[in-house]
Amino acid sequence: MLQPSARLKNLPPYFFSVIGDRIRQMQSEKIKVYRLDIGNPDMPPPSAVIESLATSASNPKNHGYNSYRGTPAFRRAMAKHYQRRFGVALDPDVEILPLLGSKEGIVNITLAHLSKGDIALIPDIGYPAYAMGTRLAEAEIHWVRLDPTDGYRPMLDEIPMDILNRAKVLWINYPNNPTGAMITLEDYNRIANFCQKHNILLISDNPYMDVLFDGATAPSALQADADRNYIVEFFSFSKSYNMAGWRLGAALGSKGAIDNLLAVKSNIDSAHFTPIYDAGITALDTPQDWLDERNAIYQQRRDKIMSILPKIGLSADIPMGSLYVWAKVLDGDATAYVESALTNAHVSLAPGGAYGPGGEGYVRFSVGVEDNELAEALDALVSWYNKR
Repeated sequence: MLQPSARLKNLPPYFFSVIGDRIRQMQSEKIKVYRLDIGNPDMPPPSAVIESLATSASNPKNHGYNSYRGTPAFRRAMAKHYQRRFGVALDPDVEILPLLGSKEGIVNITLAHLSKGDIALIPDIGYPAYAMGTRLAEAEIHWVRLDPTDGYRPMLDEIPMDILNRAKVLWINYPNNPTGAMITLEDYNRIANFCQKHNILLISDNPYMDVLFDGATAPSALQADADRNYIVEFFSFSKSYNMAGWRLGAALGSKGAIDNLLAVKSNIDSAHFTPIYDAGITALDTPQDWLDERNAIYQQRRDKIMSILPKIGLSADIPMGSLYVWAKVLDGDATAYVESALTNAHVSLAPGGAYGPGGEGYVRFSVGVEDNELAEALDALVSWYNKR
């Protein structure tokens, strides 16, 4: 029997892969399952983006390999977007690198900066890929607590000095997955200067910067008043522009970090198809006011979820951004709650423990579900909970 590598044995199963198998089995038995577990935007990108893809794909000159750095036009469009949105000036030749989706970048930048014996500072709670990439690099995880009484900000003062001396990267993510919490530019200043002081690369995973509620605005880590050599940020077209599955993102910031990431990527993958870059340029250059309309739909769904939580044994702070509601199970075990909801209500939720030890006792809802589907799912949850 073929044996996996030691590093693969050290990798726990990815929750969404496991739950996906379970749901497919249920669906094969003609059971309708409502997927409130996954952050998959349910609305399409603007029509101009799709038209741009088709037009570019019809050009015979656009069929072929690109530079590992992607097209200059795409990098320039990203630089222009950050200048317009955040007032941040980036050199498109050395401070921007396209990604095959930000998840790929998360793992590859980890491989680029961590060795065995190094430490990654990872938010507890946070996106599971941060820890997965660290394990693949055979480095160590130090969980950084997020303070729920202070907007889920990282509690950096708790990190022991012996840990800081071995730490190479610190991950942050705001608007936060899974809590929906936000931080300010002042917070970014504090965190970035902390990283600079301790010679740590700050990696800001920022896929939800355009998924905002109640008039909130999201800053960028690249606006911080620290040396940019210590900061890199990930941008995702999946969440900003409803382009999930297109696998387009970008890393921006530290030239050194970009160079290291490119060294890994050039040995592992290739650049995107030119029409994907062209569609991304269109998404960046199209008037952005449609995002407010899209976010208003998400906000209405958020409010519907918040309204039924007391009826199903949950409570939550109101999220200001991201695609999620992070709800505390008031009575009982969260894993058992999720299992029972799937088995009996046919509603799939994400268990909080998938996001780190601090997530135990919580469940995550996604607002990326069509309105009628969401209403049916919430009704099913209320009916199930009342019959328990």
